[in-house]
Amino acid sequence: MLEHEEVPIVQLGHPALRRPAVPFEGQLEDDELAALVELMRRVMHAAPGVGLAAPQIGIPLRLAVLEDGFVADPAVAEERERSPLPFFTILNPRYEPLDDRMAAFYEGCLSFEGYQGVVVRHRSVALDYDDEAGITRRREFHGWPARIVQHETDHLNGIVYVDKVLTRSLCSNAEYPRWAAPGIDEARRVLGF
Repeated sequence: MLEHEEVPIVQLGHPALRRPAVPFEGQLEDDELAALVELMRRVMHAAPGVGLAAPQIGIPLRLAVLEDGFVADPAVAEERERSPLPFFTILNPRYEPLDDRMAAFYEGCLSFEGYQGVVVRHRSVALDYDDEAGITRRREFHGWPARIVQHETDHLNGIVYVDKVLTRSLCSNAEYPRWAAPGIDEARRVLGF
């Protein structure tokens, strides 16, 4: 088994990030799938990130791992509706909004290192997916977990967050601390988006 240090996260410009991934239809045996999921989890943690789609390591399968155990400042957690997201795996996911409410916050991507940008996303979504055992599931997500679900599912459709970013909000990680307030009002005012 490869160690996570040996598995690079591909960066924007890599073709795997721009093609819809192929549905998972048993291409891997159960033990191979489990090993891939565990490898992706280690790569995600080492990055560190809160989600990783298979295309981000050059594998064009509709598979992603998600987990957010980050403890946010209470004001940030409240404004962004950020709550812990226990580890889980999604195969062949698709989401739909639960209502018309939207939320705009900064987000980043392990495949576009060094930058953050504001993306407007659905505040609540229903996610249909298969788990590692092949059981079809439907779960609802709200707030920050809904953002993670949408971001990772987008990867499986060949979409990177910069395709949806409010371009005037885009900033380097070096500049991001000035805009890391719980909300985006000050960044919106100063940067003009």
